[in-house]
Amino acid sequence: MHQAKHLKTEARLASPDDFYEALMDMHRNLDECQSRLVNAKLILLMANHIGDQTVLTEAMIIAREGIDATPDHSSEPANPSPRQKTGPRT
Repeated sequence: MHQAKHLKTEARLASPDDFYEALMDMHRNLDECQSRLVNAKLILLMANHIGDQTVLTEAMIIAREGIDATPDHSSEPANPSPRQKTGPRT
């Protein structure tokens, strides 16, 4: 288990239940694709707000702990980087 050196992992939300409810409301009436998109946008907004690559990398390491990659998709990125070629657009 990764020990957080820079990432603050103690409970800091004044009202975690309210945050969770707002998070669930954000996903209400979205299909799976829309839900993934809104999650990605939220992550990028929060990462920009944090602005510290060391903290963000530590958060990614901790978030990934205990999650095994699916064997059939382990060699492919979940979402190709804009810099990766994904083939011709039609």
